[in-house]
Amino acid sequence: MQTVTSADGTTIAYDRVGEGTAGTVILIGGAFSYREFPTMVELAQTLADDYGLTVLNYDRRGRGDSADSPGVYDVANEIADIAALVEVAGGQAALVGWSSGAVLALLAAQEIAGVTEVVAFEPPFVVDAKHHVPPKDLAARLHPMIAAGKRDKTVRYYMTKAMGMPALMVGVMRVTPFWKKLAATSNSTAHDWAVMQPYMRGVKLEPADWKGVQVPVLVLAGDRTAPLLTKGSKAAAAVLPNAEFAELAGVSHNPKISILAPAVGEFLTRTR
Repeated sequence: MQTVTSADGTTIAYDRVGEGTAGTVILIGGAFSYREFPTMVELAQTLADDYGLTVLNYDRRGRGDSADSPGVYDVANEIADIAALVEVAGGQAALVGWSSGAVLALLAAQEIAGVTEVVAFEPPFVVDAKHHVPPKDLAARLHPMIAAGKRDKTVRYYMTKAMGMPALMVGVMRVTPFWKKLAATSNSTAHDWAVMQPYMRGVKLEPADWKGVQVPVLVLAGDRTAPLLTKGSKAAAAVLPNAEFAELAGVSHNPKISILAPAVGEFLTRTR
């Protein structure tokens, strides 16, 4: 594990995987994800081993070994965290984001000059009211739960109200060993919501909001994922200035790295 200090003084932990010559990529996890999450570890290792990429796999603030900024939830801080990692990479890096991490990657690409490409896997944009739309007061209810240390309640609330998961499914997860990992990252949900709140209102994406993403973007979705995620992914590709969309056969929102990694690796290395 290595660390870097973000602009506001927050310590961000990351692993450097590989020392390839094909460039550097930064992995950005979604809600409840962290750098030691098996999917993130496998993706990092595969991109390093099979595609010659140097991979920075990091804990977003409030997760794992990264520090937090309790009570301060601003997407600008998470973009600054990525900027610090880009500097670690030598001033240039591609971004690969999963779920809300994909949205964060796109936002960062508008602000950080050193971002070279973006791969956005299933960004959860809610572009119409036919699917779950989180309540308008979500932050007002979520932040006090976090401040009070109610980790289990925070996980249940965020999963059902922000992510739209069925309460029964969340109840089943509550009795699995994995629940402790979810609870450990629960405080980071406020940072995640700061990223996602403007884009989960059930309204279409506006091209003007994304015109700053001038780098090449690959938007990916699996053919076994939720319709909301497919629709949001296609909508993102349609409004981005330099994007392409691809559907991965046999892939859900919890992706098979044996299928996801080749799509990512080939996109990032085909012009290098």
